[in-house]
Amino acid sequence: MRLRIDEPSGAPWQAVPLGSAVDALLRRERPVMVAVDGRSASGKTTLSGRIAALVRHSAVVHTDDVAWSHSIFGWADLLCDGILTPARRGVAITYRPPAWQAKGRTGSIDVAAGVDLLVVEGVGVARAELAPLFDIVVWVQSDEDEIDRRNARRIAAGEISGSLFDMWMAEEIPFLAAERPWERADLVVAGTSPIPHDPAREIVLSQQQWRAIAATTAVSEC
Repeated sequence: MRLRIDEPSGAPWQAVPLGSAVDALLRRERPVMVAVDGRSASGKTTLSGRIAALVRHSAVVHTDDVAWSHSIFGWADLLCDGILTPARRGVAITYRPPAWQAKGRTGSIDVAAGVDLLVVEGVGVARAELAPLFDIVVWVQSDEDEIDRRNARRIAAGEISGSLFDMWMAEEIPFLAAERPWERADLVVAGTSPIPHDPAREIVLSQQQWRAIAATTAVSEC
């Protein structure tokens, strides 16, 4: 797996049943709040959806929605005040960020009252000022060559313009290099797996971290 020079590898890796990993995450006081961070196109959204799909009373919030037409990375206060603080209290959330109001975006970011699991995914969600507000921090580590291919496909499909992508990366790369969110991760997950596994039912994790979590929570891998 080719990584940026400032990011250490999560290897050695271990394939674990996704249900076992989620069970370990949930062995905490509810609501369990999980941050899923990683570089653009690393697989954060896919992983977050897979985790939430196994928990009946769960929700996923995307920082791209919180940050919409506001700022690439200057949204920590919005996430904290609009989502994290009320979610910790267990109340229902119907949040319209300021830019949604100002620019007429319809709808809202909704989280039901009393969810067992809240997953918040996005580049920079595990920054130093936000990480302590979460119960679990996950860093999704992916091969840089595959990330480049995924981003190229997004641009070719018109999901994002090349100019906007370049502007984003001009902020993302130095932001992550300064914040180093992988150093706060309770789990490093391989977004592009370097080992064989069943992608339908397994997740590939840093072996050392998983063994520590499995030992303290008595999670079965069967």
